[in-house]
Amino acid sequence: MKLADAFNMVVGPERNVSFRAYDGSTFGPQDHDAILEITTPRAIQYLASAPSQLGIARAYVNGDLEIVGDAYTTLSRLYPMDTRHLTRSDKITLWKKFAPFAFKRPKPPAQERVLAGTRHSKRRDAQAIQHHYDVSNRFYRWVLGPSMAYTCAVFPTEDASLEVAQEGKFDLVARKLNLKPGMTLLDVGCGWGGMVLHAVKNYGVQAIGVTLSEQQAIWGQDAIKEAGLEGSAQIRFCDYRDVTETDFDAISSIGLTEHIGRAHYPAYFSFLNDKLKPEGRMLNHTITRPGDTEPTHYRKSFINRYVFPDGELSAPGVIMNAFNDSGFEIRHGENLREHYALTLKHWCQNLEDHWEEAVTEVGLGTARVWRLYMAASRMGFEMNTIQLHQMLGVKLGPRGKSGMPLRAVFS
Repeated sequence: MKLADAFNMVVGPERNVSFRAYDGSTFGPQDHDAILEITTPRAIQYLASAPSQLGIARAYVNGDLEIVGDAYTTLSRLYPMDTRHLTRSDKITLWKKFAPFAFKRPKPPAQERVLAGTRHSKRRDAQAIQHHYDVSNRFYRWVLGPSMAYTCAVFPTEDASLEVAQEGKFDLVARKLNLKPGMTLLDVGCGWGGMVLHAVKNYGVQAIGVTLSEQQAIWGQDAIKEAGLEGSAQIRFCDYRDVTETDFDAISSIGLTEHIGRAHYPAYFSFLNDKLKPEGRMLNHTITRPGDTEPTHYRKSFINRYVFPDGELSAPGVIMNAFNDSGFEIRHGENLREHYALTLKHWCQNLEDHWEEAVTEVGLGTARVWRLYMAASRMGFEMNTIQLHQMLGVKLGPRGKSGMPLRAVFS
């Protein structure tokens, strides 16, 4: 059996993806806009020894598997993969062909990361964040655009620019927090400082942002100096748990909860509740799962090994319960998953537009990780395998006073 025969047996022509392999076999038109190419036997070893997304990722990152054409287009045609059409005879044939490869386990690509130490300790959390965020500020600038915002944007229309949408996201958060001149804002997991800068410039607040990425902190500190906002804005390179100030009027957490760990939700939300004044608001913006029937953490997944070590996603109800149980009253929530798919569409295109520079800056393997991860993530938000929720909570004052209007409208 040739490799193309196996591809045809598993995938079939209806997926509209062509194939070619090092053994000379092909399937489908070879001038197609979506082609999978197996370039070396090592790709089969990766796939057979880890017959999941991890095996595919290892082969692709190392260059043993090529996606000829747009990665998102190819992946969206292949997934979700349904193998129910395979007969028992088909499965035996495939096992005989590929079982010998499963016993050969080639070394994973250098980009694969397995962390040591206690999960979600300060030291290990710092390692996880630095693995992903301390890649290169120049690389991130090419992918994210001028806003340097690495979280879901909010698009007023589908054809709006990424910069307009990122500004819209920060402004939506500010409005939900009811920011006013003279207020104090704590932004945990502040990234390159986008929310801090927006809040200080447009709402006249005093803001502190904290990040575990030294490169992000350096960028954010430089941006504050360039804007002449040193008296009103700070970006600190530290763990949010090391913030000593208290009595903040508002707290924003945009893209941090994914890194906290489910077991640590109660401590996380309780710590931030203690940092707020009575009637203070907190906005939590995080990627979620639509359901909670699957494990929350995939130790052997592509996303865990290559992108977000120790990242955990939960259903929105799980997060909301922890948010509520820590003392916050939940006042508003919404799912913005379509907005994240649009955001990723822009990021994917930005990477392709700067592909050669990106490869020169961070190396081909890392660039391939990003191409695969962002294309797959875009598909995930479109197909509702992942979501993006914003939840607004308030720390009640005496006698249950919330400081909220009878009905808040933020759109």
